[in-house]
Amino acid sequence: MTSTILTPMLAMIVWTFVMWTWMYATRIPAMRKARINPSKMKLKSEMDVLPNEVKRIADNYNHLHEQPMVFFALVVYLHLTGQTGDLMVGLAWLYVVLRIAHSLIQALWNFIPARFFVFSASTVVLIVMTGLAVAAAV
Repeated sequence: MTSTILTPMLAMIVWTFVMWTWMYATRIPAMRKARINPSKMKLKSEMDVLPNEVKRIADNYNHLHEQPMVFFALVVYLHLTGQTGDLMVGLAWLYVVLRIAHSLIQALWNFIPARFFVFSASTVVLIVMTGLAVAAAV
Protein backbone atom coordinates (compact mmCIF):
# COMPACT_ATOMS: atom_id res chain seq x y z
CA MET A 1 0.00 0.00 0.00
CA THR A 2 1.37 3.40 -0.91
CA SER A 3 1.01 6.26 1.50
CA THR A 4 -0.94 9.26 0.37
CA ILE A 5 -1.68 12.35 2.46
CA LEU A 6 -4.97 10.65 3.42
CA THR A 7 -3.32 7.53 4.86
CA PRO A 8 -1.98 9.27 7.98
CA MET A 9 -5.47 10.67 8.51
CA LEU A 10 -6.88 7.14 8.34
CA ALA A 11 -4.23 6.00 10.82
CA MET A 12 -5.27 8.80 13.21
CA ILE A 13 -8.90 7.72 12.89
CA VAL A 14 -7.96 4.10 13.60
CA TRP A 15 -5.93 5.22 16.63
CA THR A 16 -8.92 7.16 17.94
CA PHE A 17 -10.97 3.96 17.86
CA VAL A 18 -8.14 2.05 19.56
CA MET A 19 -8.34 4.58 22.40
CA TRP A 20 -12.17 4.33 22.40
CA THR A 21 -11.90 0.56 22.81
CA TRP A 22 -9.28 0.90 25.54
CA MET A 23 -11.42 3.51 27.31
CA TYR A 24 -14.49 1.28 27.52
CA ALA A 25 -12.47 -1.86 28.24
CA THR A 26 -11.21 -0.14 31.40
CA ARG A 27 -14.11 2.18 32.22
CA ILE A 28 -16.96 -0.37 32.25
CA PRO A 29 -15.26 -2.74 34.72
CA ALA A 30 -14.22 0.22 36.89
CA MET A 31 -17.79 1.53 36.90
CA ARG A 32 -19.08 -1.89 37.92
CA LYS A 33 -16.51 -2.11 40.69
CA ALA A 34 -17.49 1.39 41.92
CA ARG A 35 -21.18 0.42 41.64
CA ILE A 36 -21.93 3.28 39.26
CA ASN A 37 -25.21 2.79 37.45
CA PRO A 38 -25.00 4.70 34.14
CA SER A 39 -28.79 4.87 33.81
CA LYS A 40 -28.99 6.79 37.09
CA MET A 41 -26.11 9.20 36.47
CA LYS A 42 -26.98 12.88 36.35
CA LEU A 43 -23.55 14.51 36.52
CA LYS A 44 -20.17 13.74 34.97
CA SER A 45 -18.64 14.33 38.40
CA GLU A 46 -20.12 11.00 39.50
CA MET A 47 -17.29 9.41 37.53
CA ASP A 48 -14.70 11.11 39.75
CA VAL A 49 -14.53 7.99 41.93
CA LEU A 50 -12.97 5.99 39.09
CA PRO A 51 -9.23 5.29 39.35
CA ASN A 52 -6.91 7.84 37.76
CA GLU A 53 -5.59 5.17 35.39
CA VAL A 54 -9.09 4.80 33.94
CA LYS A 55 -9.79 8.54 33.82
CA ARG A 56 -6.51 9.25 32.00
CA ILE A 57 -7.50 6.97 29.12
CA ALA A 58 -10.88 8.69 28.82
CA ASP A 59 -9.17 12.09 28.99
CA ASN A 60 -6.90 11.10 26.13
CA TYR A 61 -9.82 9.89 24.04
CA ASN A 62 -11.34 13.36 24.52
CA HIS A 63 -8.01 14.98 23.58
CA LEU A 64 -8.14 13.10 20.28
CA HIS A 65 -11.23 15.14 19.45
CA GLU A 66 -9.50 18.46 19.98
CA GLN A 67 -6.33 19.41 18.06
CA PRO A 68 -6.45 16.39 15.73
CA MET A 69 -9.63 17.88 14.24
CA VAL A 70 -7.42 20.67 12.85
CA PHE A 71 -5.12 17.97 11.44
CA PHE A 72 -8.07 16.25 9.74
CA ALA A 73 -9.29 19.49 8.18
CA LEU A 74 -5.77 20.40 7.05
CA VAL A 75 -5.20 16.98 5.47
CA VAL A 76 -8.45 17.27 3.51
CA TYR A 77 -7.41 20.76 2.39
CA LEU A 78 -3.97 19.50 1.35
CA HIS A 79 -5.52 16.63 -0.59
CA LEU A 80 -8.00 18.89 -2.38
CA THR A 81 -5.31 21.41 -3.32
CA GLY A 82 -2.79 18.79 -4.41
CA GLN A 83 -0.23 19.64 -1.72
CA THR A 84 0.61 15.99 -1.23
CA GLY A 85 4.35 15.75 -1.76
CA ASP A 86 6.71 13.56 0.22
CA LEU A 87 7.49 16.33 2.72
CA MET A 88 3.84 16.91 3.58
CA VAL A 89 3.11 13.18 3.80
CA GLY A 90 6.16 12.73 6.03
CA LEU A 91 5.03 15.56 8.29
CA ALA A 92 1.54 14.09 8.47
CA TRP A 93 2.98 10.74 9.56
CA LEU A 94 5.20 12.47 12.10
CA TYR A 95 2.11 14.19 13.55
CA VAL A 96 0.33 10.83 13.86
CA VAL A 97 3.33 9.16 15.52
CA LEU A 98 3.63 12.02 18.00
CA ARG A 99 -0.09 11.89 18.83
CA ILE A 100 0.11 8.13 19.41
CA ALA A 101 3.12 8.72 21.67
CA HIS A 102 1.12 11.40 23.51
CA SER A 103 -1.74 8.94 24.03
CA LEU A 104 0.56 6.25 25.35
CA ILE A 105 2.37 8.63 27.69
CA GLN A 106 -0.92 9.95 29.07
CA ALA A 107 -2.59 6.56 29.42
CA LEU A 108 0.34 4.56 30.80
CA TRP A 109 2.65 6.96 32.59
CA ASN A 110 1.28 10.51 32.54
CA PHE A 111 4.62 12.17 33.22
CA ILE A 112 3.53 15.72 32.43
CA PRO A 113 6.90 17.09 31.19
CA ALA A 114 7.22 14.24 28.66
CA ARG A 115 3.59 14.54 27.64
CA PHE A 116 3.93 18.32 27.20
CA PHE A 117 7.09 17.91 25.11
CA VAL A 118 5.41 15.43 22.76
CA PHE A 119 2.25 17.57 22.56
CA SER A 120 4.35 20.65 21.78
CA ALA A 121 6.30 18.77 19.12
CA SER A 122 3.08 17.61 17.46
CA THR A 123 1.77 21.17 17.56
CA VAL A 124 4.93 22.47 15.89
CA VAL A 125 4.54 19.84 13.15
CA LEU A 126 0.94 20.96 12.60
CA ILE A 127 2.02 24.61 12.46
CA VAL A 128 4.76 23.80 9.95
CA MET A 129 2.25 21.91 7.78
CA THR A 130 -0.13 24.85 7.97
CA GLY A 131 2.62 27.33 7.16
CA LEU A 132 3.67 25.31 4.11
CA ALA A 133 0.04 25.16 2.97
CA VAL A 134 -0.36 28.92 3.37
CA ALA A 135 2.92 29.58 1.53
CA ALA A 136 1.75 27.41 -1.36
CA ALA A 137 -1.59 29.21 -1.47
CA VAL A 138 -0.14 32.71 -1.88
